[in-house]
Amino acid sequence: MKIRDAMTRDVCMVRPDQTIRDAAQLMAQMDIGSLPVQDNDRLVGMITDRDIAVRAIAQGKGADARVSDVMTSEIRYCYEDQDVEEVTRNMGEQRLRRLPVMNRDKRLVGILSLGDLARDDQSQDEAGEALSGISRPGGLHSQSTLRH
Repeated sequence: MKIRDAMTRDVCMVRPDQTIRDAAQLMAQMDIGSLPVQDNDRLVGMITDRDIAVRAIAQGKGADARVSDVMTSEIRYCYEDQDVEEVTRNMGEQRLRRLPVMNRDKRLVGILSLGDLARDDQSQDEAGEALSGISRPGGLHSQSTLRH
């Protein structure tokens, strides 16, 4: 099965100059935990509810802090024509719960989440394997190195 068959196509985005309040309100409205960040039609980052909590609020930044101040700019992504098995293995190894999905022209066409995979009968085993890898402590977005 290909990523395009499992991904979510309707993707809301924010810009780097928007506030984290804007991002949080959009997340609440859409009932989602992350948003791609776009600048001039380019994907430049991702911001998650955890980024807002740990990189902004816990560090004393207010709701008017810019998305660019707390977003993750190192973007991991997959292509819509990749196999689900390959991508979910990589998600587990890299401890990622969701990935932006690009076409071969490097345009954002969707988001792939563990939830997308868990809802698909053919992908449930891959989702379970990815989750077991993701659930290990640490990883790219680990906040445990922050000091109070």
